[in-house]
Amino acid sequence: MVKQLLYAIVPLLFDSLGVIVFAVLIALKVDLVLATAAGAAVACAVVAWELVHRRRVAALQWLSLIMVVLSAGATLATHDPRFVMAKPTVIYAVIGAAMLRRGWMNRYVPPARLALVEDLMTRFGYVWSGMMFVTGALNLVVAVAFTVWWPTFIAVFPLVSKLGLFAVQFAIVRFIGQRRARVGSELAGSAPKTSAV
Repeated sequence: MVKQLLYAIVPLLFDSLGVIVFAVLIALKVDLVLATAAGAAVACAVVAWELVHRRRVAALQWLSLIMVVLSAGATLATHDPRFVMAKPTVIYAVIGAAMLRRGWMNRYVPPARLALVEDLMTRFGYVWSGMMFVTGALNLVVAVAFTVWWPTFIAVFPLVSKLGLFAVQFAIVRFIGQRRARVGSELAGSAPKTSAV
């Protein structure tokens, strides 16, 4: 179980590392310029790591890099805190739209298990997309109506909601995958054996 959990969570954290670093630094009240630069540097490092190791860079990693670099540039140019607060809404909307692509979650499942749970991964891909849109909308509401609470919201809600959905998805996919594997084994074991004549 731990091996399956790590197989799923490591790429997810790797894909979002730049945004996570930015959010944590903002929550810790680190200077805006430093937090922005650190998030952008980490996002660039993630993509560079994949390229150096001659691995295919996932669409979500490219998207994260582009959004972090563009928003970092705009933040550093304007020094406008409202832009910083609204930026995650745009990022979540773009990521949510990218997550509407069928099968994007398949890379988080070991290839040997994919046939058992591919339909579930597709459904959860759409659930993740919906959560991104909801998070973006909530971010905008908090940024506009509850500005004082925005650093706490951005540091807590996105991470907690992602971890919560990840835990639910992992448990459901694992349970149903094991059940399907067991049923498949039982069916294979009870299949009539043909004898050579």
